[in-house]
This record gives sequence, structure tokens and C-alpha cells, in this order.
Amino acid sequence: MQHNQRQYGSVWSKRRRKHIDNILNAKSKNTLTPQDWLQAGFRALTIGGPQAIRAEAIARELKVSKGSFYWHFKNIPAYKAAMLQHWRDQATDAIVAAVDAKGGSPQDRLRLLVRISASHNDDAYGGFLAEAAIRDWGRYDPLAQETVKAVDTRRMAYLNDLFMGCGFDGEPSHTRSSLLYGALIGLLALADNGFAKPEPDMEHLLEMLLR
Repeated sequence: MQHNQRQYGSVWSKRRRKHIDNILNAKSKNTLTPQDWLQAGFRALTIGGPQAIRAEAIARELKVSKGSFYWHFKNIPAYKAAMLQHWRDQATDAIVAAVDAKGGSPQDRLRLLVRISASHNDDAYGGFLAEAAIRDWGRYDPLAQETVKAVDTRRMAYLNDLFMGCGFDGEPSHTRSSLLYGALIGLLALADNGFAKPEPDMEHLLEMLLR
């Protein structure tokens, strides 16, 4: 009888522990949003490169189980695709939409675009080096490469349209777009080591290009 009680108690304890774990996992699943996971993915990418985008390691950083990851994403390839789409949406389309919504002259929109882009240093996404990490990712991954190319094409076309609106046609417009965009990419990388201040540096460069 005593043995049966111990056995029953042991089974009950395991079931109770499993029930508690399920509650905790469900809480994690419900508390962490897809964006939380995407941000953690970019932090991992920035620190450790594409090979660091692993469910177990990122779950450990977020202090949750892998079950929380699979609650939001089917697998790692789907997660990586979501990361790239999120970058495309938030770091390009959302910024362009915000600038256009504000309106104003092409010069005003260029100035606002520079302020937003150069001040985009969100540690939740890995800080200044996040963009460089994504570009490095594109060297090895076809989808990342395709996304980087699409983003560059979209950004350059938008810059070109704005410079043309400022009265620079053809080659002068393209050259100014290339210089401004190239400077932004380089300054963001330099800023991580304290060698540049992207926002004032970009604003100064823009005013020179508008002359």
C-alpha cells in the first residue's frame, strides 16, 4: 500500500510538473510576440552571423523554451524569411511611407529621410551593425541576397526620384543618390566604433549635394 502511494505520488508529481511546464510555455507563447523573436534574430545575426540564427540559442537568450519559437514560426527557414521581410517592410517601406505622409518639397522629404534613416539605431535589432550584418548574410544566402537587392533598388529609386524633384536630372541625380546612400551604409558601420555620427554627418552631406 505504501509502495502504491509512493508510485501514485510520483506519477501525480510528474503530471503536475508537466502541467505547470505547459502553463509556463503557454504564457511564454502568449507573451512573446513574433516581433520579439524577429528582433532577437537580428541581434543574433549581428553578433554571430547567419549561423547564429538557431531556435535553441535564441530561445535561451530570450529565456523561454523552443516551444515558444515553434508557436510563431514553422521552422528556421520560415523564420529567416520572416526576418528578411520584416527588414524590408520596416527599414524601407515604412520609412518611405512616413516620409511621403509628411509631405513637403523634395528637399524637405530628403532631409526627413536622412534624419529617420541615420538615427535608426535600435539596440533591439542589434544597433548600427544590423544593416551590415544583413548585407553580409546576403553574400551566402540566396533569399537574403535577393532581399538586399530589392531593398537597394527600392531605396535608390526613391532617392533618385527625390533628387530629380530637386532639379537634378539623369546622371547628376543618380550620382547624388549613390553618394548619399553609400555614405549612409558606411557611416552606420563606422558609428558602431565611434568613428562617425550618422545623423549630423548625413545632414551635412545632403546639404552639400543639394547645392
